[in-house]
Amino acid sequence: MNALSQRLPAYSLFAALISAAGLPIYIYAPKYYADTYGVSLTTLGTLLFALRFFDVVQDPVLGWISERLRASKAFWVSMGAVLLAASMWGLFAVAPPFAPIWWFGLTITGLFTAFSFLTINFYAQGVVKASKMENGHVRLAAWRETGALLGVCVAAVAPTILMSFVDEPFAIFALGFVAAVAIGTLWIWPEWSKAPVSEPSNISVIVSDPIARRLLILALFNATPLAVSSTLFLFFVESRLGAVGWEGPLLVLFFLAAALSAPIWSRIALRLGSKRTLLVAMVLAIISFAYTVILSTGDEIQFAVICVLSGVTIGADLTLLPAMFARRMAKVSPNGGQGFGLWSLVSKFTLAFAAVILLPVLENAGFVAGQTDLPESTLNTLTMLYAGVPLILKLVAVAILATTKFEE
Repeated sequence: MNALSQRLPAYSLFAALISAAGLPIYIYAPKYYADTYGVSLTTLGTLLFALRFFDVVQDPVLGWISERLRASKAFWVSMGAVLLAASMWGLFAVAPPFAPIWWFGLTITGLFTAFSFLTINFYAQGVVKASKMENGHVRLAAWRETGALLGVCVAAVAPTILMSFVDEPFAIFALGFVAAVAIGTLWIWPEWSKAPVSEPSNISVIVSDPIARRLLILALFNATPLAVSSTLFLFFVESRLGAVGWEGPLLVLFFLAAALSAPIWSRIALRLGSKRTLLVAMVLAIISFAYTVILSTGDEIQFAVICVLSGVTIGADLTLLPAMFARRMAKVSPNGGQGFGLWSLVSKFTLAFAAVILLPVLENAGFVAGQTDLPESTLNTLTMLYAGVPLILKLVAVAILATTKFEE
């Protein structure tokens, strides 16, 4: 059967929509509320981290609920899509009706709750889908993660491009997102009727499985570098490189390289194995972070090359690790809901770490968003947070992966 008849493009589009509401929000939302409403970076970082404690309870519960949705799954997924779209609209297109920090907290909570619910159901459904396809987990992951990365790419660059043409770029972005969510939800609707036949799983089975537990820990250390660099990307380009106006093109290079490399990594993994392929990509990521540490003002071209190289490595991270976890879930928890509830929690915790630790440290070092004439010591702190911290975390991730045995 070809990809179209298997509705794989629908998986790509839906993955793009979910991802557009994830990582790009951490790129733009803190800076947008700091610049537009004067909310401090420390306050924003603290709030984002506090919301992750809510996720500690929420995401496993959403996984539990997901496993018990049967005939009504399509309806509840659609309601999750409505909440996702409404929250994005409120976050960027509605002037805060009360204190901006609390409006930010309310809308971001709705956004991430919908994000978690949709992600859990979507990836759990992928386990069912992949079990009926040859080389299903890697093949589906290639379509899904390529779509996800393209969605991140579009969402990451769209506001920057719109700034050159309209007065309210984030409102226009939110409107386009709402329209895209409506289309994507309708297209993938038939897939939700293909519910897994297995009984709901016990989360203790997943946590007690050594390989599943190892994969969750690996995901934590391997995804945090991306969360760190994404949170600080705009600040690094604007203040460290002094490359005002380059933000959009550089984001395009990064995420487009990731999206284009995803299917290539999946093909390599089918030949060499997922573990070996992922190790190669992680070593390339370490090299890119190490070189970034020595960059300074005016090094836009060198950084553009780094964006391409690091983007390519992210293509492997976001394609192969979810496929490895999905393959394991097919064995220990075929229903998948609670397993991907934990996966979603880990993914969001990495972004919370970046917000609660790095933003206050940066602000205490004298950093002020929008300023390009900062002291060298402040810029050095920004560089070490942006590239040095991810470098260390990536080394830990390599050690974890190298010492773990996985079934291929």
